[in-house]
Amino acid sequence: MPTKKILKKTTIHLEKIITDPFIIRGIIAGIAVALVSGLVGCFVVWRRLSYYGESIAHSSLLGAGIGILLGIGINFGVVFVCLIFGILFLWLQQSKSLSSDTLLGVIAHFALAIGIIVISFNKIKIDLHAFLFGDILTVSSADILGMYIGVIIAITLILSNWSSLVLVTLDEDLAKSEGINPLYVNVLLTTIMTIVVALSLQIIGLLLITAMLIIPAATARRLVNSPEAMVIVSTVIGIFSVIFGIYLSVEMDLPSGPSIVVVGSILFFLSHMFGIFLKKE
Repeated sequence: MPTKKILKKTTIHLEKIITDPFIIRGIIAGIAVALVSGLVGCFVVWRRLSYYGESIAHSSLLGAGIGILLGIGINFGVVFVCLIFGILFLWLQQSKSLSSDTLLGVIAHFALAIGIIVISFNKIKIDLHAFLFGDILTVSSADILGMYIGVIIAITLILSNWSSLVLVTLDEDLAKSEGINPLYVNVLLTTIMTIVVALSLQIIGLLLITAMLIIPAATARRLVNSPEAMVIVSTVIGIFSVIFGIYLSVEMDLPSGPSIVVVGSILFFLSHMFGIFLKKE
C-alpha cells in the first residue's frame, strides 16, 4: 500500500534524524537561540527596534572578521564590535541632529563594509555564505556549551531587570520618575542583543538574525494579550520553527537557516489569519 510505504519511509527518515549527532547538535543549538531570541524579540517588537537589530547583525560581520584576524574567536569579536556599535549609536542619538534610522543606516553599512575589508585581510579562507545564511550542522559540542552559557547570562540579565526593561519600554518619562536610568536600560538591552547576535550567527547567519528576533515575537503578539504570555508563546514558536525547519532542511536538502525562517514566517501568516478570523467572530 502506498500509505504504508510513505509511513515507513518517513519513520526511517525520522530515525536517521534523531540518531545523527550533527543534526542533534544543530537542534540543541537552535533551541538555545530560540530560548533567548524569543525573550529578547518581545522587547524588539514592543520598542520597534527591528531596524536596530538588523543593524547590529550587519556589524557582526566586522566582529567575526576581527575575531578571526586577532585569533580571539568569532563570538568574542562579535560581542565586542556589536557593543561598540550599540554604544556609539546611543551616544550619537543624544545629539538628535539626525533621525535614528539615518544613524543606524550610516553606522551599519560602515561596519559591514569594514567587515568585508577585514575579512579580505585574513589568510584563513572564510566561507562568507555560512556567515550570511548560517550553517547549523557545523555546530560542535564546544559551541553548544558556549551558547548555553550565553543563554543563561542573557536570560538572567533580562529576568533580574524585567520591571525596568518593561517600564522603560512603556514610558521613559515614567521610568525616570521611578528612579530608573533609561540610558542604563538601553545599554543593557544592547548588550543582551549582542549576545543573541553572537549566538545566532552560526545558526541562521547575519542576514536572518533579525528574523529570529522579530517573527516569533510578532506571531505571539497576535495570539496573547499579556507580556509574560507573549514571551512564553514567542519562545515556543521559535523552538518549533527551529525543530521543524531543521527537519525540512534535512528531508529536502535545503539550507537550514532560511528553512527555519520560512517555518516561522508561515506561522506568522497563519496567526495573522487566525487573528482576523477571531475579530470577525
